[in-house]
Amino acid sequence: MSKSESDSKVAAAVEDDDEPDEWDKRIFSTGCAAENTKMTDCYWEKKDWRLCKDEMENFKKCWKQHQNDKRTDSKDA
Repeated sequence: MSKSESDSKVAAAVEDDDEPDEWDKRIFSTGCAAENTKMTDCYWEKKDWRLCKDEMENFKKCWKQHQNDKRTDSKDA
């Protein structure tokens, strides 16, 4: 396989990965996709949820503001 063939296969895989999957669609439908991204990015960088309390709180506020707690029938712990 030539380098250009390999590059085109990699580009096709990246293109396919850009399409929203079922998880992405569900997160976008909550109205809190940006907050979710910040929260998961924080965890990815710090590897400790306790260090991401602000991001988690912002996500929870957004979740409630968009009434997702009612839509998903979730309860505060």
